[in-house]
Amino acid sequence: MLRKIDWDSQVGRRLRLRDLHVFFTVAQDGSMSKAAARLGVSTPTVSEAIAGLEHGLGVRLFDRGPKGVEPTRYGDALLKRTLIVFDELKQSIRDIEHLADPAAGEIRIACPLAITLTIIPQILDRFVKQYPRVAVHLDEVTPSSSQHDLQDLRDRKYDLVLGRGASLLAEPSVDDLNIEVLFNDQLVIAASPKSKWAARRKIDLAELIDEPWIMQGPQTWNYRNLAEAYQARGLVLPKAGVTTLSMSVIRHFLSDGQFITSMPRSVARFLSLKVLPVDLPARPWPVFVTTLKHRTPSPVVARFIACARDFTRSMREDRTTRASS
Repeated sequence: MLRKIDWDSQVGRRLRLRDLHVFFTVAQDGSMSKAAARLGVSTPTVSEAIAGLEHGLGVRLFDRGPKGVEPTRYGDALLKRTLIVFDELKQSIRDIEHLADPAAGEIRIACPLAITLTIIPQILDRFVKQYPRVAVHLDEVTPSSSQHDLQDLRDRKYDLVLGRGASLLAEPSVDDLNIEVLFNDQLVIAASPKSKWAARRKIDLAELIDEPWIMQGPQTWNYRNLAEAYQARGLVLPKAGVTTLSMSVIRHFLSDGQFITSMPRSVARFLSLKVLPVDLPARPWPVFVTTLKHRTPSPVVARFIACARDFTRSMREDRTTRASS
């Protein structure tokens, strides 16, 4: 039976932040020698620090093998909390920097392509003008990597993740996350202002069946919702003349007014396309900002989220107006 660990006598008075840093580095590198090289100390020094931790805790933290070391279940438990400890320390340094210079700091963001093409540039334009000394690190990610991105958020690689889609909101595995919906997007049919359809005040879905369409693949939200709209009317889904996920290709084929497409209203808005007056079933597609529930955001992160809320207010109001009209 595992003996009870006495915090005051065994750990509290002996545990050093340096030893936890050594432990964390070994866990990351999977090797005592690699960790030693990265820390700029000798391998025996690293081994001594790990042995001291194991002695104080009374458990083995690593399994040693010919290819290196791997955390035991006890090591995994300590690693999870150590990650939080170091993240909170980094956050405290950021808070101190903020107190010294309220307009400085850094923020790390992940978001998919559709958002980097539409609302992110607009939000960032406002944000960097207000806080020019804030360093913004933005990673563009693919929609299919959303679970991986959330794990990166949990691992403190990102301060926040901007995303879209309704499925995430219903998952039980996100209880540790704050998910704030900025606005609900909606599928629309769009075309160039040059299109012959642009001046029409009312268009029926059936009229568009034989038109040249550019579509995204069957795995996308756009395609699935368009297919459901046609199916609900008992109509055959139009055949795509071009199928692509490339926004630059979509913009090219729409530019001369020949093609039409389906896309979120926010994308059509920022691409300056004409939203055609076609009735489609309401299928809200939330755009949200995600942060860790038990991680207090730095002042800079809080200001960025406030800027995102402020910018997307018109989209929320626009949607509310359309729903009530």
